[in-house]
Amino acid sequence: MPFDVRFLDALRRVNLSGLERRASTLTKRRSIKGDNQAAWLLRSLALMDLTTLNSNDTDERVRRLCAKALNPLSRDLRQGLGLGDTVIRPAAVCVYHPFVATAAHALRGSGVEVAAVSTAFPHGLAPLETRIREIELSVAAGATEIDVVIKRGLVFAGRWEELFEEVQAFRQACGDAHLKVILGTGDLATLRNVGLASMVAMMAGADFIKTSTGKESVNATLPVGLVMVRAIRAYHEATGIRIGFKPAGGISTAKASLDWLVLIKEELGREWLEPDLFRFGASSLLTDIERQLEHHLTGRYSAGYRHAMA
Repeated sequence: MPFDVRFLDALRRVNLSGLERRASTLTKRRSIKGDNQAAWLLRSLALMDLTTLNSNDTDERVRRLCAKALNPLSRDLRQGLGLGDTVIRPAAVCVYHPFVATAAHALRGSGVEVAAVSTAFPHGLAPLETRIREIELSVAAGATEIDVVIKRGLVFAGRWEELFEEVQAFRQACGDAHLKVILGTGDLATLRNVGLASMVAMMAGADFIKTSTGKESVNATLPVGLVMVRAIRAYHEATGIRIGFKPAGGISTAKASLDWLVLIKEELGREWLEPDLFRFGASSLLTDIERQLEHHLTGRYSAGYRHAMA
């Protein structure tokens, strides 16, 4: 859609104390136990972008991570949970550009998407032409989803139209691939900036808005998530278009994943608890989910090394 400053007007004021109070009550008002908890944890698994974004990544490490994505639960867990022929896998594997082709080959035909972090991840400070070319190369290598980062300086300067035009250019470069726009919320200083940047990204064609790269000192928090999902709700009410949401960075426990699921269920509704509208960016979350599911079945926690990731 064209840039429309009126979409930003409703987001220029943020009630910080109200958001913090709402975030704190979300985690206390709902208690999910027993079989219900196991079912919600399986939903968390299915909404996961299994991620490796380390300086020591290798093709072999990525292949092992893809193997884990294809078989995330042991046979004993599957039998104990009564899954039968039901296939539950992470929604995507997320990697740096040099490993896109490796992941695409390993996941071919599985239904697990290949996501690439692009546009000079994690800071987004390369020339625009370079960032656009990186997207094009990742798509050509087999990426079906592209996670881009915005230039935070455009937010600080209030250069909303320039930010809009950059995200539009990313959208065009993606072609048929899904575009996930990382705001880097830990760097944006205020929740007002988070809300405004969210709306600009959605106007410019983002399929998802995402909290963090995972490299900031502060990553996904529930108050930030509330600002972003309420921007999503406002955009949907105005346009009828559903935009996805992806919290990332620091979500490493099964309990934390349940908190985010509750937030989405309460603020956006059941429709958003599907892989095309909600994802977790996570690297170690799957291990804790496996341990919690094993505890549900046996009453005992297994050692972390029994659930190797890669």
